[in-house]
Amino acid sequence: MAIRLRGHHLLCLLGYRGMGYSVDFCVNMTAIYEMLRKEPQTEVEIITGPDDVCRAYPPDKANHCEGTVYGLDEAVLKKLGLLAGTKESWSSLCSRVAASMVPEDISRLCTTCPWEKYGVCAEGVGLVALGKPLPKVGA
Repeated sequence: MAIRLRGHHLLCLLGYRGMGYSVDFCVNMTAIYEMLRKEPQTEVEIITGPDDVCRAYPPDKANHCEGTVYGLDEAVLKKLGLLAGTKESWSSLCSRVAASMVPEDISRLCTTCPWEKYGVCAEGVGLVALGKPLPKVGA
């Protein structure tokens, strides 16, 4: 079974450290993150619009899954040389990140993201670029 991800969530997952919009969101994001971390050959399908991460976005918060993030998705996919409909393993996608991004790209791409200020996504890009594993959530 493929994990369906939109463009910018490829980077969000690299920086995921257990923070999120709600308990349900974090449970879902942790499950996706840990599956990809433990099973890097898991197939990922790149999609346009709300994905497997978005499905747990809190219904009581202003929904941004349909809003301005489409531009960010496009910018990330362009940077990584990907198109919607692409299916690749998580490890292959991480190799793309390592070959085409540096941690500073996060501050340029993700200017409107509320999580950017924590530096975790830039850290994740750096770990992947160095060939290091992503940490277990909560470690």
